[in-house]
Amino acid sequence: IDANGLNLLPGFIDLHVHGALGQDTMDASPEALEIIGRYLVQHGVTSFLAATWAATDDRITRALQAIGKVYGQIRNGATLLGAYLEGPYLNPNRAGAQAHEFIRSAANHEAARQWIDDEMVRVVVLAPENPENLWLVEECARKGITVAAGHTAATYEEMQVAVTRGVRHLSHCFNAMGNLHHRQPGVIGAGLTMPELRCELIADNIHVHPAVQQILYQAKGPYGMLLVSDCTRTTGLPDGEYDLDSRRVVVKDDIVRLSDGTLAGSRLALDQALRNFSTNVHRPLSELWPVVSLTPARTIGIAHQKGVLELGHDADLVLLDDAHQVQLTMTEGSIVYQAQASNLQING
Repeated sequence: IDANGLNLLPGFIDLHVHGALGQDTMDASPEALEIIGRYLVQHGVTSFLAATWAATDDRITRALQAIGKVYGQIRNGATLLGAYLEGPYLNPNRAGAQAHEFIRSAANHEAARQWIDDEMVRVVVLAPENPENLWLVEECARKGITVAAGHTAATYEEMQVAVTRGVRHLSHCFNAMGNLHHRQPGVIGAGLTMPELRCELIADNIHVHPAVQQILYQAKGPYGMLLVSDCTRTTGLPDGEYDLDSRRVVVKDDIVRLSDGTLAGSRLALDQALRNFSTNVHRPLSELWPVVSLTPARTIGIAHQKGVLELGHDADLVLLDDAHQVQLTMTEGSIVYQAQASNLQING
């Protein structure tokens, strides 16, 4: 491939994907996951985790089963690496767009043991301030599953305990968690100061102000934070009204909200997130690339396989022009997307 002076980066890894193009992980449909995967490569994403919502045990189980059926097998799309279990072990007071009626603790919940025994589950999001969830933190850590604090009102002191038990990640930092206060630093203070914690960021400039994005980057650097999309089934669709897992949402000016105004995920793609973030923190791609590749790979323990352009790693790559627009995406050595307007010369 003659890249004609384009920028070569490792393929993007999005750990927090709910859906796109009218499809959602909770549809429990292999076909839906394939559509999502083929959409993502248009935006430089070569690997992703399919994220669930708080729901009935049966619905979550069926979603995990669908993920298992297409694990690593999406043709002409991003590689599905497994599941991102967001709920049901959340704090109902920080539910955000999650359905309150399905939020519960992990105490005596046999389904939890079944889910984490499934090799598909790579990340579990929970509220660590609930002591009934701490056994799950320890069990996930023992199994090598990344545990994220999210939809949580934990204090800084509770986060200190959680980290000793095995929490290593913050789900969509700054969103659906307590605010940072100079006498009560809380979850955000823990994320900013504890080196054990990596922080997700939704860089759509809606969920988090650009100035706060700068604060996060200055505190964590490219190896302590990562960009995620948290994209929903409304992604790639025009503004309008949609059903989002049995709840009505309104999409206007690319913002997804419930009827009460609560943000309900995003319509973001990771290439746009990277463009926004680069502008906001005033840093070049040559410095920022880990936040969409190596750092997510390290987060779920696959940096020996993905996240860098090195001999012995999967040939997942993306070519960007100087405006950071995706021109070509390759997964495991196969071209899965090429922009129509690109001037690439491809031989063989």
